[in-house]
Parts: sequence; C-alpha cells; structure tokens
Amino acid sequence: MDRLRDQAATSAVVERAKGAVMALTGCSPDAAGEELAKRAKESHRTLLEECWLTLGTLEPPLTAAPSGTHLSTTVPEVPFVLRDTADLGRLGKALVRVGTPQDLARCLLEHVSPGTEADAVMIFARLPAGGLELIGHAGIDDRLAAQWRQVPPVSGIAALEALRSREPRWLEDLGADSERHLLIGDPPDRWRSRAWVPVVTRDTAEVCIGFLRARGGPFAAHEREHLLAVSRLCAGRLRAFDARAEPAADRAVQQVFDTLPGASLLLTPLRSASGEVEDYRIVAATAEAFDALGRTGRDMVGLRLLECFPDLAGEPLWHGCLRTLATGEPYEGEPFAQQAMVAGVAELSTYTVRVARLGGALAVTWVRHDSSDLQEQRLADVQRLGNLGWANWNLLSHEAAWSSQVYAVLDRDPADGPLRITALPELALAEDVPALTRAVGELVRRGRPLSLPFRIRAADGVRHLRIVAEAVTDVQGSPVEVHGFLQDLTAQRSAELALVESEQAILTQHDDLRAERTLASRLQHALLPLPTRPLRLAGLRVEVAYLPAQSGVHVGGDWFSAIELPDGDALFVVGDVAGHGVDAVATMAQLRFTAKGMVITGSSLTGALARLNTLLLHSRDSHGTATMVLARYSPAAHRLVWAQAGHPPPLLHRAGEVRYLQRPSGMLLGASGSPAFEEAECLLEPGDRLLLYTDGLVERPPEGIDRGLERLSEAVVSHQADGPGSLRPLLAELLEGERRDDVCVLDIRVPEDEI
Repeated sequence: MDRLRDQAATSAVVERAKGAVMALTGCSPDAAGEELAKRAKESHRTLLEECWLTLGTLEPPLTAAPSGTHLSTTVPEVPFVLRDTADLGRLGKALVRVGTPQDLARCLLEHVSPGTEADAVMIFARLPAGGLELIGHAGIDDRLAAQWRQVPPVSGIAALEALRSREPRWLEDLGADSERHLLIGDPPDRWRSRAWVPVVTRDTAEVCIGFLRARGGPFAAHEREHLLAVSRLCAGRLRAFDARAEPAADRAVQQVFDTLPGASLLLTPLRSASGEVEDYRIVAATAEAFDALGRTGRDMVGLRLLECFPDLAGEPLWHGCLRTLATGEPYEGEPFAQQAMVAGVAELSTYTVRVARLGGALAVTWVRHDSSDLQEQRLADVQRLGNLGWANWNLLSHEAAWSSQVYAVLDRDPADGPLRITALPELALAEDVPALTRAVGELVRRGRPLSLPFRIRAADGVRHLRIVAEAVTDVQGSPVEVHGFLQDLTAQRSAELALVESEQAILTQHDDLRAERTLASRLQHALLPLPTRPLRLAGLRVEVAYLPAQSGVHVGGDWFSAIELPDGDALFVVGDVAGHGVDAVATMAQLRFTAKGMVITGSSLTGALARLNTLLLHSRDSHGTATMVLARYSPAAHRLVWAQAGHPPPLLHRAGEVRYLQRPSGMLLGASGSPAFEEAECLLEPGDRLLLYTDGLVERPPEGIDRGLERLSEAVVSHQADGPGSLRPLLAELLEGERRDDVCVLDIRVPEDEI
C-alpha cells in the first residue's frame, strides 16, 4: 500500500505540472508531458525534479484565468543547473509524501543533513505586516519554537534580511555574527554556523529556510550550491501549501460539510485558457470522504481532484462530471468495490458515485451499499460453518420458525415443518429424554435459560446436539416467546471420545513399558552384577562403572566382562547391543557368556568375534546387531592384544598424554555373513591408564563422534588422580545433563611399581 500510495502521489505531482504547462501554453496533456520530459533530459534532472521546479516558478495563482484574459504561452524557464542529482532526486521523491510545512522541515532535515551536516531546519513565512511566522521546524525543541513563533519586523533578523534582498545569508563566524544579528538558540552558540536561504519564485520571496549546524566554519561552495538547489526544489511544494488556503466563504461551506453524513466532496472547476475544464479544486469535504492516497476529510480541502485521484482523467466519472456541469443533469456511476475503514477495520465495500450541480460547482457523493442479501448470505455461511441453526417459538400462538440449518441438524424434512419446543424431547434418545423434558419445562413455564446437550438418532447414526435458548417475557414476567439455536457437535464429540481412547491407550502402553523396564532392569542386575570395589586382575587394578539412561522407559544392552583366565591372563570385554528392553538384555547375556566361554576354552579374539557374528545372524532369539571390544592382557610380557567389532577405540593415558589406539579391522556383529576381524597389540607400561567404554560416554546428538572423543581426551588429562574412586569425578564432568543412552566403562590401571 505504501508503494502504491507513493506512485499515486508521484503521479499527482506530474499531472499537476502537466496541467500547469497546459494552462500556460494551451497544449494537449501529451504535449505537456513531452515538454517536461524534454526539459528534464536537457537539464540532467529527474522528471519529478523538473515538475517541482516548474510548479515553483509559476506566477501565482495557478487557477483559472478571468474571462477575457490570456495567459502567457511560454513555459517559464528554470535558470538553475542542479548538482548532486542523486541526493536531489531522493528529496524530490520524498516531497510527494509531504503534507504540511512541518512535514517539509522534517523531510529536509532527513535528506539534506547527510550532505551539509545540518542539525536543525527552520522555515519562516513573511507576514502581511512585515514580520515572520515559524511555519515548520525540525531539530529544535518545542520551547524554542514557541519563542520564535512570531518575529516582529526588526533589524538584525537574518531570515528577514534574506527575504528582503532575495539573497541567502551565510552566517559562518559566530563572534562577528553575534554582533550584527539576533541569533536563534539557547545558548546562541548551540549552532555555530547558519544558512538562511530564501525561496525565490520569479521576483518574490515569501518563505525562508534556515539550515543550522553545530559545527562552525564556512559553507563549502558545493554545500551552498546544494542548499540553493534544495530551496528551488521546495518552491513547488510550498506553492501547493499556499494554494490550499481556505477563503472565508469556503470555510463556511466546510462547516456545513462537517455536519453531513457519508462521503461527499464539493468541487469547483479549473479551466484552461481555451475554457475547457482541466481539473477541479476541492473546496469542501465531509469527514468520511477519502482519496487514493488515504487522506480523509479536511486533509483534501484545497487540493486538486487529479492530485487526489490521479487515474480519474478519462474515466466515466470524469465525463459524468463534465456532462453534469454542462447540462445540470445528475450523474450516477456504476457500482464499484473500494476498501475503506469501517469502525476501525479495513473492509471492502460497494459504492456508487452520484454527481449533482450546485450553482457553478459540483457535489460528488459516494453512496455505500449495505446489501441485505449480503448479510443474509453471511448469516447462512456462519450457520453452515458452525453447523448450527436458529429457531424461534411463539408460546402464545404456538407458531415456530426455523432456519434451514435446523432441519439439517435434526435430520428433518423441511416439508414437515418445525416442531413445537415442547415436542423436542420426542426426538432425543431414551436416556436423554428426562433431562431435556425438565429443562424445556423450566424454560417455557419459568423462563429459565436452557443450555443442554442431548442425542438423537439420524440416518447417519447417533448425533450429539446442543440446544441453547432463552425466553422473552411479558410485563408480568411470563414467557411468551423463546429463541435460541441448535448445534450439531457430533464431530467434536467424536474427536473427544477418540482423544480419551488415545489417552487411555497411552496410559496402558506406559504401564506396560514401565513393567517391561522393571523386568529388564532386574534381569540386567541378575546377569550383570556390578563389583562394589576395584578388581585386581593379572596385576592390574580395574574399576567398573555402569550408568543407565535417564530418558525413556527402556533398559539398554550395554555390558562388560573383566575376568582372570586359567593361564593367568586377564580378559576385558565391553559391548553394546542395539536397542533396549528385555530383548536387548537377553541378547546381551547371550553374547557376554558366550564370549567368555569361547576365550576360556582357547578361542582367539578374532575367532570369538567371528562366531559371535554367526550367532547373531542365525539365532532366532538374537536382537539385531552389536558392537564389542575384546582385549587380553598377558602380565608376563605386559602385552595387550585386542580386537573390535564396530566399537570406539580404547583410550591410553601415558605420562600426561592421551591417544586412542589404532583400531584394527572389524565391522559390527550381525551386519555381514563374512566379516573380517584383525588383532592389534599394545605394550603397557607402569602408570598407564586404559579406558574401554561404550558410545554412550562420547555421543551427544547432534554432535559428531569426533567431538565426543575429543571431550573424553580433555577430561582424562584434567583428571589424573590415581586412587580408588577416581573414575567417578571423570564421569560426572563428561555426563552433564540428561543421558539418552546407557554408559559402561572399564578403567584399567597399571600400578607404578609393576614390571
């Protein structure tokens, strides 16, 4: 809307400038437009700048010439070459939205200050008695503006001197200027340099614009040229303000229009040199009148009709106005849609324009249509969308009136007509008849309001309805009429019942999951007992930690083994079964005991992994896939041999530094029928620390696994305590917040005095 209004306002300025050229030369609208475009191109200006300058150089008043006089046929030249065309072009566009001298001052401060560093703008107009009146200001406070609102014709006023001489005054030396002039400001040195530029049109200057700067020093040559160009550009806008001055007779007419309802305008014709009507002046407007730019009421008074409605020329309404003005016959246009504010809400309404002659003027009225058919359609739409209908019962004449939607709600043929209100319980299901009968009886006998749900049996099944009604009583308080509505709530009731069933199913499922968690947890504790103190295996000290997930209701399949083999070696195993619940715990137990049995009976680590993979692939009771690390430590050689199946690598902490062991080949168990597993070895030294863990320790969605491994390395370096229980603070730092997965950790330490 702002963009369209800017376009309309710009078009209004162009059309007004074209009209001025037409009035001066008698040329056609197209020729006037071509002349403006030609002059703008030759002077390196935008078309909008040329229009403002053209409007500013016209001899006032720009209205119809008296009968028998002739206007000049020469378009006034603008003897001024504009520089800084980009800045002036932006100012020209901004001027189309300016409606008052106060708006003009704000506009100038915004668009001029970047080039000249102006900190305030003041606009003075010459009074008939010779003094000055402040008509616009920006950048100064209201108190100072009130002090300088009226300036008497005394000496020492720079703005008055500029108007008398029609030459600008450049105050650039604060000390010298203070002796010669009465400076505006409190204190006066608030603005250390000032420029007072008169707006000269032909040989007169009635308005002076002041540009006040906080910094001192002279105005540069390009700054002076720019301010002079700005004053020329503002002349057209200021003349538009002058053109809107309201004569006393027009003010009396406007007072009459202020009392009229609806949207109306009073127009006086503006004629060209040939006597043809080229535009109309708005001399009065009602409060509800509006234009294409959103202006209303008195804001339109004094403007031209084409300035308010740029696209009106050539339209049927334009020709209708010309015909009414010539013949006196009223004109009524075709209905059209227009968006307007009704009770503070933007509403698309239908209007018809009527034009009548009033003396030598035209009265234009917009008649807004409130169609009863439209209101009825809206009411029908509300009833259909809400699946409700209104009903009215006369208790004295026993007459009833229903809307069509009531018949649809009650699944009743309209040919059968409406029922008495006392007969409504006959439609209800047997279970709902007593309550509905009592409520209807209280309504018709005592006038007690009724709001009650009930059910009926229809062709499509049982319907859930609601009736809301109230009684109208006579002077004695006896009910004589009932009105209300019936609504079909079947869809809503069905949704409520479905929601209740869904909630019940969720509660049942939650109880089942909780029972499963309890069972799995007990089974897990029975199959995976946790030691209460550190283990001593093959000369190593081993701490074990198992932390279940804190979110969800399932128990996971993380597990470990740490045992001493018959030959004195130590076996360490950490595994993670995919999934949760009883199935995961069962698969965990199967893998845990099978892996220990295989290694104890002499199977190699890779051989054990291969057989476990086959077990998962072909066992009917297996639970998908699993990852695992198998490690065998020989104390005599201090040699750790290990293999893995898709599991994170062990972490070795030695002499204050940490590294992850290079993983040998091996994919997760249960993923392939022919996996390849390899072994790797590592010699452990006194003071070494080795961590075997499941992925719950390092994974934090949505982070990548690399960030989790890096976090574990940093935590191990910062927690180098060697005593029993040192694993607990490490886990506390790593597992901040809610755990989404189980965590199992084997903390293996080689004593310092080992070897």
